[in-house]
Amino acid sequence: MSQAPAASDIIRDGLWRQNTVLVQMLGLCPLLAVSATVVNALGLGLATLLVLVGSNLTVSLIRQHISATVRLPAFVMIIAAFVTCAELLMAAFAYELYGILGIFIPLIVTNCAILGRAESFASRHPPLASALDGLMTGLGFAGVLLVLGAMRELFGQGTLFMNMDLLLGPMAANWGIEVFPNLTFLFLMLPPGAFFATGLLIALKNVIDQRSEQWPAPSTTASPTAASNSEARRVRVTGTIR
Repeated sequence: MSQAPAASDIIRDGLWRQNTVLVQMLGLCPLLAVSATVVNALGLGLATLLVLVGSNLTVSLIRQHISATVRLPAFVMIIAAFVTCAELLMAAFAYELYGILGIFIPLIVTNCAILGRAESFASRHPPLASALDGLMTGLGFAGVLLVLGAMRELFGQGTLFMNMDLLLGPMAANWGIEVFPNLTFLFLMLPPGAFFATGLLIALKNVIDQRSEQWPAPSTTASPTAASNSEARRVRVTGTIR
């Protein structure tokens, strides 16, 4: 069992540096299929978040009691159990949204990101770190889902937060906003539009990462002697030294 990374590293990796969508490009099938609106994206994101936290925590708790020969089948069974719980909860409290998402809720079992975190992190680290990793990875996935859903709904049909009552109940019935009443850009509502919007998000992340690497590091005050020595070390000498 390796030493658990610092909490700050787990948070940064899950949300940004090792984002499952923007960096690892895992779980793209349900992400591209159901991210046409914010409510669909939020429903799938919350279900995936629940499964990630629950499976990571459970795998970490029993990691020392599972034989290596049955490790992966056991992980799949654990993930399937939590997917079933998420499916039953959605069917009980958000049945209309459950009907819209359809097969993509049970397909969370096959999400490579969830099994990958169970195998690469939860099976090697203590429960608290594993639960935090599941939470941050789930939030990173759900965050990309929400941004993608907002982009496609806003520029595809000119609305935002429509039908939020399907997930949050009557209190969200009036949350819908018609931002561009006369806008209907069908391309973004279709699968090719999902690929295009995801590509834009990946490109945006790469640009931000490149810009952040180019930011100058904080300057430190150095003595004149140290500065002169530093300059002297950078002098290139040509020719033969005798």
